[in-house]
Amino acid sequence: MIAMETIVDCAIDMEFREVDAMTQAAVRLRLHDGTELMAQGIAHRHPDDPGQQRVGEEVAAARALNNLAHQLLDKAGVDIEEVTHLEAHLTH
Repeated sequence: MIAMETIVDCAIDMEFREVDAMTQAAVRLRLHDGTELMAQGIAHRHPDDPGQQRVGEEVAAARALNNLAHQLLDKAGVDIEEVTHLEAHLTH
């Protein structure tokens, strides 16, 4: 039996915005079928912590990507249900 391989591309864009002690990450995922999903994540720096822009970006990015992952699981569940007509049980 010969294995079939399929390769598809998607694009992820992320941008950061910093205002005082808050860092916000906005992420956009464009799937190969044209579907776009967007999510945000926010990090707040404690006033006693030193200002490290990179750390705020990492936390905000992780939260945005986590939100995006939940959206993808929800979308996959809907897609499964459309085909099977049964309730999909995907965990986050």
